[in-house]
Amino acid sequence: MPDVADPALTAPSGVVVPEANPVPEQTVTLPVTGMTCAACQSRVQRQLSRAPGVHDASVNLLMGSATVTFDPSQQSADALVQVVLDTGYGATMPVAHEDVVEQLATRDARVGHDYARLRRRAIASGLAGAVAMLLSMPLMRVHDHTTGVVADPFMLWVMRALSPSLEAAFPWLYAIPAPVISWTLLVMTVAVMVLAGGQFYVSAWKALRHRAADMNTLVSVGTGAAFVYSVLATVTPTLFTRNGVAPDVYYEAVIFIIALILTGRMFEARATRTTSDALRALATLRPSTARVMRPTPEGGETEVELPLRDVRASDLVVIRPGERLPVDGVVESGSTAVDESMITGEAMPVAKGAGDRVIGGTINATGAMRYRATTLGSSSVLAQIMMLMRDAQASRAPIQGLADRISAVFVPVVIVLSIVTFAIWFGVLFNGGTAAGAAAVRAFASAVAVLIIACPCAMGLAVPTAVMVSTGRGAAEGVLIKGGAALQRAGDVTTVVLDKTGTVTEGRPTVTDVVLDEAATLDADMLLVLAASLEQASEHPVAGAIVRGARDRGLTLMEPTSFQSLTGRGASAMVGIRRVSVGNAALLQELSISVHTMEAQVAVLASKSRTPVYVVVDGALAGVIAVADPIRAASRDAIASMQRMGLTVVMLTGDNEATARAVAEHVGITRVVAGVLPAGKVAAIVAEQRGGAVVAMVGDGVNDAPALAQADVGIAIGTGTDVAIEAADIALMRGELAGVVRAIELSRATMRTMRQNLFWAFIYNVIGIPVAAGVLYPVFGVLLSPVLASAAMAFSSVSVVTNSLRLRSA
Repeated sequence: MPDVADPALTAPSGVVVPEANPVPEQTVTLPVTGMTCAACQSRVQRQLSRAPGVHDASVNLLMGSATVTFDPSQQSADALVQVVLDTGYGATMPVAHEDVVEQLATRDARVGHDYARLRRRAIASGLAGAVAMLLSMPLMRVHDHTTGVVADPFMLWVMRALSPSLEAAFPWLYAIPAPVISWTLLVMTVAVMVLAGGQFYVSAWKALRHRAADMNTLVSVGTGAAFVYSVLATVTPTLFTRNGVAPDVYYEAVIFIIALILTGRMFEARATRTTSDALRALATLRPSTARVMRPTPEGGETEVELPLRDVRASDLVVIRPGERLPVDGVVESGSTAVDESMITGEAMPVAKGAGDRVIGGTINATGAMRYRATTLGSSSVLAQIMMLMRDAQASRAPIQGLADRISAVFVPVVIVLSIVTFAIWFGVLFNGGTAAGAAAVRAFASAVAVLIIACPCAMGLAVPTAVMVSTGRGAAEGVLIKGGAALQRAGDVTTVVLDKTGTVTEGRPTVTDVVLDEAATLDADMLLVLAASLEQASEHPVAGAIVRGARDRGLTLMEPTSFQSLTGRGASAMVGIRRVSVGNAALLQELSISVHTMEAQVAVLASKSRTPVYVVVDGALAGVIAVADPIRAASRDAIASMQRMGLTVVMLTGDNEATARAVAEHVGITRVVAGVLPAGKVAAIVAEQRGGAVVAMVGDGVNDAPALAQADVGIAIGTGTDVAIEAADIALMRGELAGVVRAIELSRATMRTMRQNLFWAFIYNVIGIPVAAGVLYPVFGVLLSPVLASAAMAFSSVSVVTNSLRLRSA
């Protein structure tokens, strides 16, 4: 039959066909705790990737997970948990039998707990910072050296702006002895550092024990240095005054830095939770119970409401109007319309009757019905969609590699830059005549600002947040993108190759004509009976059309024997006492049968976009059955959209040249490759790739598996139930070519967002670190306070996440 694919076919020389029996692998997703920045993520991923037997490791900072693919003969999941633990972070084995909905609920509970904890600590430390600043005003006035070296220009500006008003309003505050204020601030700061900021110091200590450094290291070193300096100024002020330096304290700076970093992480936690809104919306589709029919002791049946986990395959499920279907199944009785929009993206309700398949999570709109449960639990359509989304959101886009490489060395480099900053400032000021103590104070403030402003967090969030939001957005529209790599490649596509049957056309062909050869001794009905009897053993859409055509005419079919499938050409069998072969022109050529007697009729049929199926009976051509596959209503508009986007569109089909060109002309395609076997489709894609094209192959996900695998991006046309198509990178639930346009548009928008995020994450540090170091001071007199540095650092991460969230409306 036309357009039949066989993944097992041997491809031409130079063509890559997916390995039939790949090396057995296992994939495990481990919950990982304690990661706070890109450096953390990079270290865990690096150690997992180096573990023996690990083929791939993807660590997701946002989801707090590590997805590892490994060879079970060399590695185990328990050993991988230990690898993570050895890096200083927490890890556990995934909970057995916990499905995606339960995993999401667990993650939401953890994120919600983290957000609430961060919020409490941020508010408490922020209030403590405000009190500390008020208490520091009298100290700053006492130590205000208007002609000396300014240690913290921001705090000095605040003091000069507010101190007169505060002194008038609270004269008693300025009457408190300076040592009392300093010791009070010391106690407050210790409380904030332990109760609110303790996580920074604990995590930094763990990293140090493992000879590593991360964002917590920078925060701990910066605030720790400021705290130690302030303690010395409080305990031994004479040490400073002897060297001509005022015993300034920076307790309020320490508290504010902790408060601002906690605030940034709080907003980060809330925003990152939003990136999984689409997955969360799918999770809410699954009802917790189902009404099923169960036998009674009296031999009858009764309606019982059961928890979803107790529903069994083949149970008869009862659904009333307006209710959500709990499980997948096949309608047994009743007729209705079902709203499948949340699953397939199809806005209009779909009519359902006896024999039709229904999907759990969809909404019964009108009539009552009963249906038999089929796939349950993790095998259900909804569960598979959610697993695809979860895996996609946890995956890495190749563009993230740049951020990972920088993050791996970022913290040590920043610490070195901080030391260099101190040394340069001290040397310049001291050689310029400033007292050693005063020079050290200024140098110290700049070094701390460098530590605080440096932020690898934004780099770590730049790509994963965009992947999570865009894959969720795509799923909400019926476009399932299987990971960051596929998402990135789709944006680079230059050529879209379309299969014809079931892709450009609806894939539901019908018989339109039965034409007899002039020498045939059979009538049209008998020709159709013989062909349909043979095609009963085939699952090809064209075969199904011939069988339906015969039955619609009320014809009685016979059982074929000695059936033989001729891949890419047709099929042959004994029907009664006759040897019958049905197929395309390649089959007739193989059988050495001439078609010249029917060339004119076939040409007329092909000009009408009808596929001729030749019927050979007892070695002679008996006639042609014409089959027409209606063109999808939206195909022409979708193809026009692709061409407006600058994409080259090619039709690639096993159908005959004339029919293929008639269909192509109708939808606006000018390039057609017709009459090719499955291996020929792969070769055609390879030829495009060798010509420099980045190819997206669009097919039905089954017949075109080798071509989908060979293409740079494989896009499978689904039907709402075919969601686990391994050969494709993207699955279109709605089954329309408009999904191809949407996938490429979404990819391009996502790549723009990723590049924006990476640009701002990099430029923030490229500009922020030198400014914190004081490069603007010689020309503009601009110095950056450690407090302002911490605010800028927190803003950078939040801005990256917020920019990614714009993809929800892309």
